[in-house]
Amino acid sequence: MSGTMVRIYLDNCCYNRPYDDQSQIRISLEAQAKLHIQDMIEKGELELVSSYMLDYEVSRNPYDARQKTIRSFIDKNAGVYVDKSYEEEAEALAEKIKATGVKSADAIHTACALIAECDYMLSTDDRLLKFKPERMKLVSPVEFI
Repeated sequence: MSGTMVRIYLDNCCYNRPYDDQSQIRISLEAQAKLHIQDMIEKGELELVSSYMLDYEVSRNPYDARQKTIRSFIDKNAGVYVDKSYEEEAEALAEKIKATGVKSADAIHTACALIAECDYMLSTDDRLLKFKPERMKLVSPVEFI
């Protein structure tokens, strides 16, 4: 699936990071890094992957404006989409990932990123960042930059 361009998957917490309390230095740095990555995606320097799991989580965002902004960015920029036809494969892969202590939704995001043959998956979730898949790098936006 993957060509020469770096293929990345951002989980839901990455998309929401710029909306979090920026008074904490870590959150502020992660938000700045995420916005820089977003620019790189818009310039065509990175290939963005999205999934049915991301659609579901974005749809549950209680803030309409945030939901619309995130949805619009994904719709405009995602070059690869892991749809519901991969759900069975994603669920089976997620079971193995959950065995390492990763939460259910995070495990499905990770499975979708693996199915799409991503080079990187980005998250700001400390528990998820402890998981180290073999076939891609799982890092924070700051580590990615």
